Amino acid sequence: QVQLVESGGGLVQAGGSLRLSCAATGSNVTINTMGWYRQAPGKQRELVAEITRLGTTNYTDSAKDRFTISIDNAKRTVYLQMNSLNPEDTGVYYCNARLFLARLEKYDGWGQGTQVTVSS
Repeated sequence: QVQLVESGGGLVQAGGSLRLSCAATGSNVTINTMGWYRQAPGKQRELVAEITRLGTTNYTDSAKDRFTISIDNAKRTVYLQMNSLNPEDTGVYYCNARLFLARLEKYDGWGQGTQVTVSS
């Protein structure tokens, strides 16, 4: 059974940095794509950044030049390094993973979410 275990959220002042991580646990798991989404209060969940197992990345415009997504396939873990944070980055950050499992099965699921709060 696959689980996504997130860590790294918290409270930071504007201009500060945080690093989020998300590990996919379980057996016979191969990463297809992993990414981070943000849900701000009263808003829909939106993509922040995603990365394929080969390292191809995709960022939302607000994350470009400030955030860096990376992946460790051996550890089945995705990281999001967030620099120059501003209050608009506040929200619950959810890890999403699209994985290949045994017997050609696929998984598309979400972590429990981690709160990021940026104070002005």
